[in-house]
This record gives sequence, C-alpha cells and structure tokens, in this order.
Amino acid sequence: MKPDFSLETEIGGKIAGIDEVGRGPWAGPVTACAVLLNPANIPDGLNDSKKLTEARRNALALQIEAAADVALGWASVEEIDALNIRQATFLAMRRAINGLSTPPDHALIDGNAIPSDLPCPATCVVKGDGRSVSIAAASIVAKVRRDTLMKELAVMHPGYGWETNMGYGTAKHTAALHDLGVTQHHRRSFAPIHKMLCG
Repeated sequence: MKPDFSLETEIGGKIAGIDEVGRGPWAGPVTACAVLLNPANIPDGLNDSKKLTEARRNALALQIEAAADVALGWASVEEIDALNIRQATFLAMRRAINGLSTPPDHALIDGNAIPSDLPCPATCVVKGDGRSVSIAAASIVAKVRRDTLMKELAVMHPGYGWETNMGYGTAKHTAALHDLGVTQHHRRSFAPIHKMLCG
C-alpha cells in the first residue's frame, strides 16, 4: 500500500501533514516539516521517505516545495539538551505548523503523540508517512533538508562521517568521538556523549 489523500478528504478543510526527522542521532538538530498540499496538484510518487532513494527524495522535495505550502521547524542541540528530545521534537513541530503561510484547519501528525499548544486541532497517525500523502510529503522534505545540513556540518567537522550517517551513532562516529572529541553539534544529554564527557 502507498499513502493517499483519504484521511485528508475524510476530515475536510485545509489539512497539514507533519513529520520529523532526527530524533535518534547523537549530533545535529531535530527537524520537523509541515506540508499543506494542493489537492489539485499533488506530486506523483509520494511515499515514506525511508522507502525512496536519495535522488528520488531530492527530486520530490523540490516538487513539493514548488506545489505546496511548506514550512520547516528546527530545534537546536541546545534546546534538545535543555528540554529532552521528545519536547524538542514537539517544539520543532509547533514551529513548522506556525510557519505555514496558510493556517491549517487540522493537522495530521506522524506518530502516536500530539504536541501541546498547536494552533489547530490535530490527529496522530501511526506510520502516517505510509498512509497520508501529506505526512509523506513532510517526511521527504524534513529528511532532505536535515540531511543537507548534516552534509554541510560534515565539511566543517570532518571525520565523524556525518555526510553518510547524518549524526547517528555508527562505528565511524563512535571512533571519531574518541579520536577527535565532542563538538558543539553533539547532544550532550544523549547517553554516549554524556558518558564520554563525564569520563
């Protein structure tokens, strides 16, 4: 099965899809995206970003941004460490929804939890990026934009493998932490980094 527009049609009105990327990595921000699709101009091939090749994600992200109302929300490493990753993710989602140029009537949020203080009613959709094209579109743009940022950070901080691991805790990332140390882009509240800093 591929995602479709049935949830959006069932609810009615202007429906924003919300998804995030980057909850698990040891480095970099968490990124959320809100997408308000035009029902008359939905790009072909929308799907869970993890099921698409990098080239296809990149191409679709451009199509989505050209055809829809799209907004990104970021929560920094400092905010992740101060709030915890769950609350920082919710903060990024709120920022994404509030960044849309058209206020949505309802939001479809990937996962099993709804952030507080949203500007509209919301429904959480487990595995939503495989059910709703709006959530799938958000998952694609969020991943492409965060991956782009991590590749830029990898140029400034070579050796950690961020250009391929996107900040996740791979063997190369672990070895680089021991050899090169902790950067300002590492999440100090995450156990592997915290343990290293505390000796």
